[in-house]
Amino acid sequence: AWYVASKDLGANALIVVQGHDHPLLTSRSLVAADLAWVGGAAPSADATYGGKTRYRQSDAACRIASIDAARCEIEFDEPQWAVTAGQSVVLYSGEVCLGGGVIQ
Repeated sequence: AWYVASKDLGANALIVVQGHDHPLLTSRSLVAADLAWVGGAAPSADATYGGKTRYRQSDAACRIASIDAARCEIEFDEPQWAVTAGQSVVLYSGEVCLGGGVIQ
């Protein structure tokens, strides 16, 4: 099977790879914008959280590498499959949903 690994909008090209386990399909970090926090304030950057980039995915250990009012960078302990721009990342502290943002 073939999978879209990335888009090059400037060249009007799709980068496709063969196989579900191709390394270009995984990411250890992401940048999110359009942030929304359930409690109104952003979580601390000095803690470990559970993060999801897919609806039915298990929580993946992650931390906030940098954050401001407009965007945050999240780093995962293990590479995550198919982190996709336009989808959402959601952070949890245990069972509590903290909020998240749109993957850039």
